[in-house]
Amino acid sequence: MHIKPTGEILGATVTGIDLRQPLSDENLSALLRALGDHGVLRFPEQLISAAEQKQFSARFGELHVLSSSQYFEPDMPEVTILSNIRKDGKLIGKPDAGQFWHTDMSYNRVVGFVNVLVAHAVPRRNGTPLGNTEFTNTQAAYADLPADVKSRLAHATAIHYLNKNWEQMSQKGSRPPLTPEQIRERPPVSHPVFLKHPISGRMIIYVNPSHVVNIEGMSEAESHEMLSYLFDHVMQPKYRYVHRWAVGDVLLWDHLGTWHNAVADYGPDEHRLMKRCQVMADRIFDPQFLAATLGARA
Repeated sequence: MHIKPTGEILGATVTGIDLRQPLSDENLSALLRALGDHGVLRFPEQLISAAEQKQFSARFGELHVLSSSQYFEPDMPEVTILSNIRKDGKLIGKPDAGQFWHTDMSYNRVVGFVNVLVAHAVPRRNGTPLGNTEFTNTQAAYADLPADVKSRLAHATAIHYLNKNWEQMSQKGSRPPLTPEQIRERPPVSHPVFLKHPISGRMIIYVNPSHVVNIEGMSEAESHEMLSYLFDHVMQPKYRYVHRWAVGDVLLWDHLGTWHNAVADYGPDEHRLMKRCQVMADRIFDPQFLAATLGARA
């Protein structure tokens, strides 16, 4: 296996590994280290099956399971279909709703760790791929924060709430509102504003504009001002990286050290089909797992 960094603020290309085969302990360790260093890993020309994608993803932690059968691979609720393709008038899978800056699953008690996305169809126009995925580096952004901001927020916590973004999307007509039962199932949760990345050991900014409601212990005005500052800081161009998709790309990225945004620059007749596994951070903060997988670096 060979890992070649992009030379940009994020990203590396991984070759010399067959994702159809079970992932060895040695390669798992190498990929985890690469995630801590580069945040976004691309495996080109590996159009793996849904079962192979599930097998690979499960090596990184527990897989998120969808409840709506219309959105996942048949008999495989761990693999979500993201698509704008229609068959007999019906959408195949789930529309890609990640067209805003966020990090997945921050609104859960057990947050998201990584995504694994496989490109089955990529829209193109005049030879140029559309539907890029943008990322921004929250490790690099933390390192550049002024010392007084780091000190002020060193022990601060923020409230993350799924319904914040969901309501915004509902108002735009792209999602139905959450039911009262769904809201009860996903109540607001509290997480530190700054986290120590379990792999790299570097600090990260763990708030995002789509899901964070407020910083606890601050007035509404003070919280709004501080969150706006952090969001603007992380969104600076110097921290950003763009992945341009090709069919057969497998993209593995770290939710802790990045935010992402799916660029909606393609039309309904320009087909995009992705399959996704979302991996929870149920293992990556476990000292025993880290010691066994990463050794001294953990």
